[in-house]
Amino acid sequence: MIKKFEEIVKTAQSRGPKTIAVAVAQDYDVLIAVDNAKKLVLADAILVGDEEEIRRIAHESSIDIDKFKIVDQKDTVEACRTAVQLVAEGKAQLVMKGLVDTAVILKAVLDKDFGLRTENVLSHVAVADVAGYDRLFYITDAAMNIEPDLATKKQIIENAVQVANALGNDNPKVACICAVEKVNAKMQATLDAEKLAKMNQAGELTGCVVAGPFALDNAVSTEAAKHKGITNPVAGNADVLLMPFIEAGNVLYKSIVFFARGKIAGIVVGAKAPIVLTSRADSDLTKLNSIAIGVLMASK
Repeated sequence: MIKKFEEIVKTAQSRGPKTIAVAVAQDYDVLIAVDNAKKLVLADAILVGDEEEIRRIAHESSIDIDKFKIVDQKDTVEACRTAVQLVAEGKAQLVMKGLVDTAVILKAVLDKDFGLRTENVLSHVAVADVAGYDRLFYITDAAMNIEPDLATKKQIIENAVQVANALGNDNPKVACICAVEKVNAKMQATLDAEKLAKMNQAGELTGCVVAGPFALDNAVSTEAAKHKGITNPVAGNADVLLMPFIEAGNVLYKSIVFFARGKIAGIVVGAKAPIVLTSRADSDLTKLNSIAIGVLMASK
């Protein structure tokens, strides 16, 4: 089981390279990440965007841009559509978000005529490497599903399990995160947690162990779980953190980055191909780590 980002990159090197279609590629951190992915033999890239800007940024960043194919498309909507089409046509194996709003690239992904949509729910999985822990955390959903209902949460868990499986975790422990660790009729997240755990026990949600509700402390800390008298095997040992709604997931994601200085990566699952999707404020290292996970997902 992979436990550190260095292991993710090394494993992805053995399964790559893959080709990334980068939508709106005129971004410093994106180009640095793609250049490093090329040097590490993780991935090649087709850069879709404003060619003049791409070349200017590459020159300022000392990137040999001529080793990449560039598709000149100044309109951001069309750049996203082109990048998605490249994957749909088999010319690339994954899509990467560049300097563009998430909603714009997802609209292209979900286009009925040429996109990458399936019948599955699309969800974002953030993979976090936090100092002091002996495992990676899979946080979901921090970027896409605003207030998921029970059925959507089930699919969000299934998507997260796919990512964990790609990183060598064959039976991840899933904690349904809530404000409290007891079922409360006035708190929908706790009711959903109870139902998801029962689905798992009944064999309706497989490939993982699901439990909850848990507060964050007793999901990730065995000491906190013991102090509160929680004996469930997931308590304190969770791999996947199912967040109750998008604000909770987004705050946790950014807290890991800006407060804990943890390493993180982001991927969207549920489409026909992986979508490398990070915040525009994320570093080139975060984007490189996300590419590595995308390569592993595309290699399944």
